[in-house]
Amino acid sequence: MKGPMRVYYDEEGDFLEISVGKPSKCYASELGQGVFLRKDEKTEEVKSIGILGFKKRTKDLKDIKLDIPVEVNFSTIVSS
Repeated sequence: MKGPMRVYYDEEGDFLEISVGKPSKCYASELGQGVFLRKDEKTEEVKSIGILGFKKRTKDLKDIKLDIPVEVNFSTIVSS
C-alpha cells in the first residue's frame, strides 16, 4: 500500500474504510465477517480495507486491534 492514506467513516452505517493511493478499479474479498480487502484489478495491489460494524467491534476507540494480512509502512519526511 503506497501513496496518501485516506480514512472514511460512515457513522450511520457504522462502516470504516482505510484506503491508500489513487483510486482504481478494484475487486473485494471478505477476510472475515464484515472485514473486506479491496485489491486493484490489474496489479493486485491492496487499495483499501473496509470494516462493517466498526464501533460494535471496539470498546474504546483509542485501542483498536484488527488482524489483517497487510503490511503498512509509515515514514516521516523532514524538510529544511
